[in-house]
Amino acid sequence: MSKKHAATSLIALGALGVVFGDIGTSTLYALQAIVRLGHIDIQPTYIYGIISLIIWAITLVVTVKYLGFITRANNHGEGGIMALVALTQHAKLGTHAKWLMVLLGILGMGLFYGDSIITPAISVLSAVEGVTTISPSISYAIVPVTVVILCGLFALQSRGTGTIGKVFGPIMLLWFLVSAVGGLAQIIQHPDVLVALLPTTALGFITAHPLVAFVSMGAVILAITGAEALYADMGHFGRKPIAIAWLACAFPALVLTYMGQGALIVAQPDAITSAYFLMFPDAIRIFVVALATVATLIASQAVIAGAFSLTAQAIQLGFAPRLTVRYTSSSIGQVYLPFINWLLCIAVVTLVIIFGSSANLAGAFGMAVSMALTIDTILFLIILRTVWQRSIIWVALAAICFLPVDLLFFGSSLTKLLHGGWLPISIAVLVFAFLSTWAKARGIIGRERQHIEGSLDSFIAALPSKKPIRLPGTAIYLGHHPGYTPLALHTAVDQLHELHERAVIVNVITAPVPHVSPEDRIVYDDLGSPDDGISHLTLQFGFKDVVHVPHALTDLQHISPEVDFEPTDVTYFISTSEPSLTRRHNLARWRKYLYRSMAANAADPTDYYHLPPERTLELRSFIDL
Repeated sequence: MSKKHAATSLIALGALGVVFGDIGTSTLYALQAIVRLGHIDIQPTYIYGIISLIIWAITLVVTVKYLGFITRANNHGEGGIMALVALTQHAKLGTHAKWLMVLLGILGMGLFYGDSIITPAISVLSAVEGVTTISPSISYAIVPVTVVILCGLFALQSRGTGTIGKVFGPIMLLWFLVSAVGGLAQIIQHPDVLVALLPTTALGFITAHPLVAFVSMGAVILAITGAEALYADMGHFGRKPIAIAWLACAFPALVLTYMGQGALIVAQPDAITSAYFLMFPDAIRIFVVALATVATLIASQAVIAGAFSLTAQAIQLGFAPRLTVRYTSSSIGQVYLPFINWLLCIAVVTLVIIFGSSANLAGAFGMAVSMALTIDTILFLIILRTVWQRSIIWVALAAICFLPVDLLFFGSSLTKLLHGGWLPISIAVLVFAFLSTWAKARGIIGRERQHIEGSLDSFIAALPSKKPIRLPGTAIYLGHHPGYTPLALHTAVDQLHELHERAVIVNVITAPVPHVSPEDRIVYDDLGSPDDGISHLTLQFGFKDVVHVPHALTDLQHISPEVDFEPTDVTYFISTSEPSLTRRHNLARWRKYLYRSMAANAADPTDYYHLPPERTLELRSFIDL
């Protein structure tokens, strides 16, 4: 094996531990949920039909749609809902159409948060419930043990995965192998289940029992939860290693596992209560329960880390207020957000206590997934037509192939609305309200601020007539909008009548790409007059980069020799705006109060930009909203 192939194999192994944890552990609860929610009779025709539906749902949605098509729509190698939104911003669309794409992306983020709360709860609960197949008398301990395990998982988040993350891949490989062997053993004993591999079995079940099949599809989607992770984590692993991990390991293991469970249930109908664990003999079941618990923790860890990463991206892109972000590793993307962590912890533990079992939680799971799958398809079709300039025929063919399946899942998921499906949708709506309010109000505040700041060119032109006292040293003024004068600079000149010998206006902007190299990050401009001591810098960061202004200024000395100030010996001035609520009809009243509350609780900009507190001055102003 060449070094290149060996490296690809190692990356593929790593992908098993991050990308496929969620979909890989859905075998613990999906089939039981389908039979329970769909009121399926335990007879071969029904069970084989359901297994066939699962297999072909995984094939069409994960293998064909995501792996075959949507992963090709990447933003400089990055995937996920925000990558699709970023790509649509390059399309030949109007301003309102692009804003609609942004709103779809924000809704997709809200749906992800809904899943982020349910996934750890249902996954760990289903694993711990496996102990009842060994000793039914200790069922009373399932909820307390699950709560302790989950609290421990969230408590460890601040330390990062670090070295232990390297074993996630091998553990998940073992999980898939054990699951596949357990399923294969049942298939060998009951080979009739092989009929489930035929698409005609699924189609026959749908035509013979259309109502039962439709209701069942609302639970079949549990078997493809985590499908979007294949796309969202593409930036970490690459498309090829993810494809190898899926096609060579995860996909065949899932097929064997579901077929094995189906074979067991047909032979022993009582096994429906815990089909996965009952595939294994009593002698090794305790090992399988332990392995399942570890696998669900890995799956939960991946979802939690995804929530951290998505929140950090939302902050960078201006969809969310600044929060405290800590970097747990030198590796890009290893972030920890304390507020999000403990919010998720409280929500997850509350779900476990209220619902009490994975069977009860299954009703709440899946609806948000079906909506997220549909949003991804819609955004992909828009990119196909407006960005890649494909013909309307190709777009129509793609729509015919993908949208009916997505809409079928969504329609069937509506049947679970009163059985818990309202929960993730409520979470998504709540998150959407917060993020859309922030983005909308931030735009209004930004325009008001631009009006107050005025043109930078006009300010510099009027500077000689104001004759400010020049102070020794260098001042860095962080601006909000390129081409406009920072309010702190206005205050220094117009009210204090003073200006440092060297004044550098710095604008930090987020580019619609994940990362920006140091060489491309800085744009320097002496504003036409190198002798007045005023210059302008634009610092570009990707939406996954660490926004560290002092480090970027240090890089500036190597890139622009004309810069003669010492970045470690400057004074930083930042201007923050607090909303002053008015009776204007530019935003709903409740949104104004919500924005003011979010702004008041946002993290300090000094921390966000990594500025030295002892050399940073902050000017606060009030802007009408």
